[in-house]
Amino acid sequence: MKVAVFNTKRYERPVLEKSADGFPIEFTFLESRLDVQTALLAAGHEAVLIFVNDVANRSILEQLAAGGTRFLATRSAGFNQIDRQAACELGITLAYVPAYSPNAVAEFTIGLILTLGRHIHEGHNRVRRADFNLEGLCGFELRDMTVGVCGTGRIGTEVVKLLSGFGCKILAYDEEPNEQVMLLASYVDTREELFRYSDILTLHVPLMPSTYHLIDNEALKLMKDGVFLINTSRGALIDTPAVVEGLKSRKVGFLAIDVYEEEACLFFEDHSSDIIRDDTFARLLTFPNVIVTGHQAFLTMHALRNIAETTMQSLDEFAKGFPCTHAVPAP
Repeated sequence: MKVAVFNTKRYERPVLEKSADGFPIEFTFLESRLDVQTALLAAGHEAVLIFVNDVANRSILEQLAAGGTRFLATRSAGFNQIDRQAACELGITLAYVPAYSPNAVAEFTIGLILTLGRHIHEGHNRVRRADFNLEGLCGFELRDMTVGVCGTGRIGTEVVKLLSGFGCKILAYDEEPNEQVMLLASYVDTREELFRYSDILTLHVPLMPSTYHLIDNEALKLMKDGVFLINTSRGALIDTPAVVEGLKSRKVGFLAIDVYEEEACLFFEDHSSDIIRDDTFARLLTFPNVIVTGHQAFLTMHALRNIAETTMQSLDEFAKGFPCTHAVPAP
């Protein structure tokens, strides 16, 4: 089976190749993202693998189908970049990786909280300049905080487990509470309650119409002054201009994000010699109480192996005509 892999990075190619040992698969690795201009590169490939910032809307899926593609898998847990209805109509089977390593993202989330809450990044930068002054580096202890976890699926549950070791009060919200979290956290009935009572709020929900700009001006009004926001899920959960205004007014005391709504034109590439044209993103980088990382929360060897192995399983099932274990849910 010929498989086109879009948005290929050097760190994942050997993992994918190793996981394909013993499978009759011929990879075509492409560095470019899948979009309307690059879709033609998949012609003649029965399967296509994409990543979070590739585009798989109706017009692109039509191009893929016309070129012979019958299977498309995203190497991620999120699949909001895919037009599922169009894929269904075109007869393209969809697959994803529902749980490559929830712990990887959960640990990274805790790392962001500790780094920003204790000014570790600033302390590190000062020492590199031989500046050992501690002024402005006074932080807080997690045990004194109320941490709100919005979404207690696989990743949110792991975050709750890790937070429980710090002795902080943990609140949680999910439309489907789970028993594991109930042992360690107190569920609230509404998101509004979570927003109102949390000193620290971390987001672990998928991007859907109901969660688009979950954190907007109205949500911020409910929150405590100086609230600490963390987003390691999907960029569009946050209305970034609203949060920038919150930072300026000090309504938002700290912000740590590993995802950004307009990240497709920025993340996963080296732009160190470029001028960043996104004024909102550039403004974020000027705040001393903000940490931005480039969608790296998932990036561990454990996660890369799981992504590759799950994707190979889906390709094998498709090739053999079996139902796909990790099929993207129907629209």
